[in-house]
Amino acid sequence: MDGETDAALISAGRGYFAGRRAKVQDFVRRNFGLGGTLRLHRHALGWDIVKAPLNVALSPVFVATRLGAVLADAARAPGVAHWLRSRRILLPTSVARETERLIVVDLLELPWSDGRGRSDRDALAEAMLAEPALRGLIRRRVEAGVEGRVAARLGDYSGTRSAVAEMTTAVGTIGAGALAFNALTPGVLSLAPALSAIVAHQAALAAFPLGGALGSVWLGLFPAAASPLLSGAVILGLMLAGSVFAAFAGVLADPIQTRLGIHERRLHRLIDALEDEFTGTGRRGFVAREHYLARMLDLADAGVATLRMFRG
Repeated sequence: MDGETDAALISAGRGYFAGRRAKVQDFVRRNFGLGGTLRLHRHALGWDIVKAPLNVALSPVFVATRLGAVLADAARAPGVAHWLRSRRILLPTSVARETERLIVVDLLELPWSDGRGRSDRDALAEAMLAEPALRGLIRRRVEAGVEGRVAARLGDYSGTRSAVAEMTTAVGTIGAGALAFNALTPGVLSLAPALSAIVAHQAALAAFPLGGALGSVWLGLFPAAASPLLSGAVILGLMLAGSVFAAFAGVLADPIQTRLGIHERRLHRLIDALEDEFTGTGRRGFVAREHYLARMLDLADAGVATLRMFRG
């Protein structure tokens, strides 16, 4: 490929991605505002309720592969880094799949096909056709890997929804702990002991043979302790409730992120990464920062639970 043709290719690509950036704000308002996110989360009814907690469990593995890729780059092992980055660790949920479809079809305007339909619009090919020097290169350059590169970046982008759902759930447990127990409860591990104690107290009060009034006095002097079986049941119940909440957490999180501009910034980062894949070095990448924040909340939850265990 001569230098003039290569420059024309880069120019066409930059024009295409500039057009994508101009569409971001309207795309976010249309799909992640309250009405848009309610339409999007209709797809969560079904197996997403099962996949959501599994993705929470798999999220540390996702973080480990991305950190491993960074270390592999530092060790000058590009093959290992590419293999690690290409792993799609998280299970594809229906909401994530629909989000990917909306991004590809409505924002990027690239071809899409699945069991529910297809779109043949190819705005990138149209941008290249506008450059006379590139018309003979469209098939060779675009079909040679753009779709695969887009899919890889979208995998990491979609994974951010799982991490945001985790953080939204953590905010819910923090609020519940603050209102009900006046305590810091950033997760199930720290919330479960307080809730188990209340359940144990109520069960002991109901079973006290001399009535509720005397039972309250007795339990005030000799508090009922939650058994390991009860604590395990409470943890399991909280996890099941959290899995349902996580599947629909975006209904709350999406409008807030839209108002704060988080969705726009995240999509701009995605477009920047795709543009670098097509016109630059391909090393820029899309960093799913939300996963690291979610892991910090996990550590906080475990730390709070450990402190309370030793204090008890």
